[in-house]
Amino acid sequence: MAYKSLRAFIDKLEAEGELVRISTFVDPVLEIAEITDRVSKTPGRNKALLFENTGTEFPLLINGMGSEKRMCIALGVSHLDEIAGEIEGLFKMMTGPKNGLLDKLAMLPQLGKFASWMPKVVSGRGACQEVVMDNPDLSKLPILKCWPKDGGRFITLPSIHTKDPNTAIRNIGMYRMQVFTPTMTGMHWHKHKVSAKHFNEYKKLGQRMPVAVAIGGDPVYTYSATAPLPENVDEYMLAGFLRKKRVELVKCITQPEIEVPADADFIIEGYVDPNEELIWEGPFGDHTGYYSLPDFYPRFHVTAITHRKNAVYPATIVGIPPQEDAWLGKATERIFLAPIKMTMVPEIVDMNMPVEGVFHNLVITSIHKEYAGQGQKVMNAMWGAGQMMFNKILVIADSSINISDYKAVAQYVFSNLDPASDIYFSQGPMDVLDHSCSKLGFGGKMCIDGTKKWEEEITAPRQSFVLHKDFSVAGIRTVWPEITGINDGLARSLQLPVLFVSVAKNRTGHIEELHKALCNRPELAGFKMILYVEHTVDVSDIADTLWRFCNNLDPKRDNFFSDDKRVMGLDGTRKTKALDGFERPWPNIIVADRQTIESVNNKWPQLNMGPLILSPSLKYQSQMYGEEATAG
Repeated sequence: MAYKSLRAFIDKLEAEGELVRISTFVDPVLEIAEITDRVSKTPGRNKALLFENTGTEFPLLINGMGSEKRMCIALGVSHLDEIAGEIEGLFKMMTGPKNGLLDKLAMLPQLGKFASWMPKVVSGRGACQEVVMDNPDLSKLPILKCWPKDGGRFITLPSIHTKDPNTAIRNIGMYRMQVFTPTMTGMHWHKHKVSAKHFNEYKKLGQRMPVAVAIGGDPVYTYSATAPLPENVDEYMLAGFLRKKRVELVKCITQPEIEVPADADFIIEGYVDPNEELIWEGPFGDHTGYYSLPDFYPRFHVTAITHRKNAVYPATIVGIPPQEDAWLGKATERIFLAPIKMTMVPEIVDMNMPVEGVFHNLVITSIHKEYAGQGQKVMNAMWGAGQMMFNKILVIADSSINISDYKAVAQYVFSNLDPASDIYFSQGPMDVLDHSCSKLGFGGKMCIDGTKKWEEEITAPRQSFVLHKDFSVAGIRTVWPEITGINDGLARSLQLPVLFVSVAKNRTGHIEELHKALCNRPELAGFKMILYVEHTVDVSDIADTLWRFCNNLDPKRDNFFSDDKRVMGLDGTRKTKALDGFERPWPNIIVADRQTIESVNNKWPQLNMGPLILSPSLKYQSQMYGEEATAG
């Protein structure tokens, strides 16, 4: 389904009961984000929010794709798996044997569909250029500051258009943009991104790099800018396929080398000068739930701002999950399953990225296993597949398991797991935002092969787990007072041989030393894995524990065995220079400040949103290390 405008999408959300209009003034600095954080984390009250009074002439839409239902509305489907099924059908049609003339003729209508989805440049100006600002000024837009230690206001849903200067091939990516002046922002593209490659090519040529930023329009444009497409595949071809209608593009006014969607809400035109000094950008409360710390990035200079009449400014916030970005990630998980299966890893049956893993950190995959070592084959293939190169923890199960049922997956995987032989470590490229890596963008990976083992793969018999009758949390904590919590709930209720342990780490080598001592206790017999987190984490909350653990772990660096090699320990605590020799700054988790929380509480009765929802940040205030973006 193609939406003619962002307002058409808003009308659809409202008709479906998925939108709340807020007419009271809410400040784009911190307040909008705090309200959205409360709503997005409250099942039953999670709605898209249209802030109609932002202190500017433009309303602001946020959380528009912040649920599975709204993500489906945005993409025009009733279920996300529909898209994967359609892609799989197209692959089979295009690659299947074509023996006769009739078979080949039967393909023509499908080829015609392909042609009708390709983007097209049209003449004249588009709706996105109905209004041209006399003097471009970013302060006239309701740009958000989301979290108290953010470096400033950030544009959070920009579709950034660049072109390779040698081939003129277009790329559209989504990278945050910190506003420094009314006509200048940072351009936060990481070294692994295509736009960064374009930047490097312009630098070699000594030329200014034209850039255009589209905001709004059909929500499919926003999704497509986030999609992990192969390099040199046009994002607007994907958008045309998803909306079943080509994207019409118009040339920019001051940067005519760049074309943008004619029906976007805003276009910000400008350039990046590769020879100009970089700017210190950040911090920023990021999708990991931690601040990404400041660094040097290129400057983007605004040469024009245009917009459609009655434009709506779309935005999002990211932070401690779940947030709206979780559903963008879920769409990618479902849509790109078919291409991965059919082009790179044909034995894959399904893939799941739990929200606690914030996309790359944790991926669960089920496979059709037909021979020994196939789990390792899948591991290597997936770590070489596009953005899956950033994956930190990969869990593999057999096709008989529903990997959306996390309890069933855990029981199956641990029943088939010998930690000494079925856990594999590697290292390679990592997300630049992964703060656990000792080196920026480079760190460890771990694969847990939980498939049923063939005879060739078995090094020791698998034994069922029964919790020892003398196991006692209180008894263990009496011996080791630095242990602030133990979650043995999974061991007791599901017979899973795994413990979550929170520790007040106080010396070098503390966690490994503690692990070996614990594993020598008779009452821990049969356990296969112990996951350690810092003392501030409430290990009774498994979702939060996994989120913190996955973020803080470098698997290759932070693993150790018990003396008998039967129990794997994984250190998901905060790393410091004093105790761990960790040289990089460690970020804080993202928490709203007390002043903003109180301001929103006081304003809540005027918001038309029902009973007060308490701030999620109240839960995490005690887990911070100081008040700054870096953990003190």
